[in-house]
Amino acid sequence: MKRVHAIHSRIREQAVLVGVEIPSADRGIPVEWSVEELAKLARSAGALVVGVFTQHLKRASPSTLIGRGKVEEIREGLLSLKPNLVIFDEDLSPAQQRNLEAAFQVRVIDRSQLILDIFAQRARSNEGKLQVELAQLGYLLPRLTRRWTHLSRLGGGIGTRGPGETQLEVDRRRVRERIGTLRRRLATVERTRALQRGERTAVPYATVALVGYTNSGKSTLMNALTRAGVVVEDKLFATLDPTIRCLKLPDGDQVMVVDTVGFINKIPHALVEAFKSTLEEVRTADLLLHMVDVTSPLYEEQIQVVEGVLREIGAGETPRLMVPNKIDVFEAPVSKITGEGALEVCPISALTGNGIQRLLDVIGTVLDRGKERAHFRFSPSQGHLLSLLRRRGRILTEEYREDGVVVTALVTPKLAGQIRKQLRERDFSESR
Repeated sequence: MKRVHAIHSRIREQAVLVGVEIPSADRGIPVEWSVEELAKLARSAGALVVGVFTQHLKRASPSTLIGRGKVEEIREGLLSLKPNLVIFDEDLSPAQQRNLEAAFQVRVIDRSQLILDIFAQRARSNEGKLQVELAQLGYLLPRLTRRWTHLSRLGGGIGTRGPGETQLEVDRRRVRERIGTLRRRLATVERTRALQRGERTAVPYATVALVGYTNSGKSTLMNALTRAGVVVEDKLFATLDPTIRCLKLPDGDQVMVVDTVGFINKIPHALVEAFKSTLEEVRTADLLLHMVDVTSPLYEEQIQVVEGVLREIGAGETPRLMVPNKIDVFEAPVSKITGEGALEVCPISALTGNGIQRLLDVIGTVLDRGKERAHFRFSPSQGHLLSLLRRRGRILTEEYREDGVVVTALVTPKLAGQIRKQLRERDFSESR
């Protein structure tokens, strides 16, 4: 039995990819490169790509998206390729998906369903699993009509993982009930995350979030900075759940570094909605490090995709540094990256460490701009506050007197407010 299972585990789904370019569509990435990215997504999901078809259309067909002739061409190609899956690079309506499956006699999914499947594979935390299942059910709800055979399969391959359906009699009402249950459970998880975020806000550390296109090297940089042990793979969406670690800057300040899921072109809206609480870590950050893979020939288009997602989640105005990565492999385009809207451009190689020291210095300089020069007087019994100031601020002068210590320090407004509040509370209690 074990040997049979081992042989079965090596069987990979064979997929044919279909890319479409429509002039009216707002596309920054050419169809050929978009299909190449789709192939990487398919491989990340565990599929073997056996064929690729593309078509340039003047207008999309309401019934099949692609033209009638292209449908026939692909159908004939499938006879020789014998795949068990066709993946479209564009979103398909429920009717288009049904019509294409009827024509090809093979399962058909679109880019959104493929991305949701990858997230279903990679989700590890309870919150991540809830978010993915909610996004999948929201995607599948309008596709329930006459699709019971498809939905009855559990884990039957790419595009079918996750919630699935356990019986043919399941109807829209039960799916909506499940969506309601997931939203309530997520609301509980989100409250817990909000409390944790509030506790971190009470601790006067600045937060630096790593953002960028998927596979741009965020996790590699995270490990280089904090030894976080984040999984690093040459796969799209290798990191899903956010990781938060403490980092000590060269000037002695400490910051919280957050590594989050990468962005991608045409990311499903349902996924953005479901992951709002996770992406909140980006929205509430004090500084963003926008990682850019300079080895990609479409790095400029990828920058625009990331900027678009940041605006969508409400982080478009957050201060950020542009961080071109992988300069050890390809340094030529770095001088062309101006980082419009970015405070500064800091080229690095997260793998070799080249440029990281300068990046840390720039992070410290940028965060210092928001600090204030504050003066405090501590009595002998308030040594714990002086200790707090030494750990989380930067002492400029320190004068010991008979009645205590007078300190001038460079601190964040959060830390200054926290210390002043405790000093006032102490003075009030002593006056009583």
